Amino acid sequence: MTALFRYQAVLLLRSQRWLAPLITYAAVVAVGIRPGDPVPDSLGLAAAGLVPATAWLVRICVTVEPAAARDCTAAAAGPVRVHAAALLTALAGAVLAGSAAAALALLTGERSGAGPGGTALAGAFAVVACALTGAAVGALCSRPLLRRRGYAVLAGTLGSLLALVLAGSPARGAVSALVAAGRSGVVPLPLAPLALALLLAAGAGTAACLAAARRS
Repeated sequence: MTALFRYQAVLLLRSQRWLAPLITYAAVVAVGIRPGDPVPDSLGLAAAGLVPATAWLVRICVTVEPAAARDCTAAAAGPVRVHAAALLTALAGAVLAGSAAAALALLTGERSGAGPGGTALAGAFAVVACALTGAAVGALCSRPLLRRRGYAVLAGTLGSLLALVLAGSPARGAVSALVAAGRSGVVPLPLAPLALALLLAAGAGTAACLAAARRS
């Protein structure tokens, strides 16, 4: 699995298609996170922006390999393992980007009224929860479940929006906890949203991998 992960990472980096989602995410962070803002609010913005960015990265990772090369890789390592490696590559890239944005929020934000350690941990949990939610959206709205590009892009966009606004969404739960903490000064750990996001990502990833196996 490590070799597949490296292979997918190299494909992603060499394609340079990762530039678009990460530059867009960086622009959102640069505009939204201002020095002196409450740290929880800035962390919430950094986490929320990861949902569409991760869904976009997932679509890139599962479509970046040419069809002939994908068939050869699937024949050698198995379609489930290949697809899982692509999903994990996108998730890892999103978490790295979110970690950088969270570090910026911690360094430039106003931390009065909240413990730095607890705030950083809550921000880390929120970043991971939002990245997992975005990965779930991307897995369900990309190949092999949705093969047509137009439908996949539309579904991914709408799915990301719903993941940020629906009351039961783990991404909204994690971000809302941080925003509320910015007003109250008490930063709770978003454990429930993180656990729910992990379950959603695991379920969506399993469905996508099984679909890849059936269609190989």
